[in-house]
Amino acid sequence: MSLRIIYLGTPEFAVASLDALVKNGCNIVGVITAPDKPSGRGLQISQSAVKQYAVEHNLHVLQPTNLKDPAFLDEVRALKADLQIVVAFRMMPEALWDMPPMGTFNLHASLLPQYRGAAPINHAIIHGEKETGVTTFFLKHVIDTGDIIFQERLAIGPDDNAGILHDKLMEVGAGLVVKTVQAIEANNVKPIPQDQVEEKDIKHAPKIFRETCKIDWTKTAQQIHNHVRGLSPYPAAYTIYIGVDGKQSDIKVYSTQLTLADNTNATGTIETDNKSYLKVFAAGGYLDVLELQAPGKRRMKIHEYLAGNKIEDGAQFI
Repeated sequence: MSLRIIYLGTPEFAVASLDALVKNGCNIVGVITAPDKPSGRGLQISQSAVKQYAVEHNLHVLQPTNLKDPAFLDEVRALKADLQIVVAFRMMPEALWDMPPMGTFNLHASLLPQYRGAAPINHAIIHGEKETGVTTFFLKHVIDTGDIIFQERLAIGPDDNAGILHDKLMEVGAGLVVKTVQAIEANNVKPIPQDQVEEKDIKHAPKIFRETCKIDWTKTAQQIHNHVRGLSPYPAAYTIYIGVDGKQSDIKVYSTQLTLADNTNATGTIETDNKSYLKVFAAGGYLDVLELQAPGKRRMKIHEYLAGNKIEDGAQFI
């Protein structure tokens, strides 16, 4: 008899794992996801990606506004789940994650204990990592610290950005979730505590805020390139453009090409032919800006932007 499973998730990243479970014949007795909410200019009511999938596949959906609500917990309890699976969901009270007899496991997009936190994909690239992966682990009180069940490693390509890596990890993670369920059902798991790495050696992955996205031109060209990759396509790195008249504007930078070289130019100095390229100098090299977005404009390739915007000598990024 297959395990009775409750699945908890919200964004697109969580859909791949749910789909893999369904296609492998797992018994999903309930799907818990975020409430519908208004979005867009018209404030149309939108459903989470996980809810859309669940409705299309006739799965039972729960959308609590309060995870501690006794009525909601009673509804979950009535489903008599053996196991709960969490992929890209919010923090859960112990009353919920400790409910099923076989526990609750989470899929995290890093090789725990490294990059605990809300934005592991972004921070792995920002820190210049060459490798990352996915981890399944049992939930416990402190977030992302539970005993590890399985891990799968994945190389980070030199031109991978957060969007590309997100999609790669989403697919690898889906396979790992199915593998984890099968091992739990077969009573063939030996969870490993995360205490093998000292706290001082652990890199963290906190939530991304606007101040996180600001490009720091005092860093090396390599670090800035990684920063841009790690925040593309969302929420996107940004810099402040200062014209020769002193006016400032925020420019989002989506893609850069890195050239490592010695240079004596001041950091943030711009070089362009105002037709096809825009170079910005930093320590240890320079960056060709390939895609950007000016205030009130759409995202553009650099040649499109330069066709309608002249960069004057002496302008710079700070």
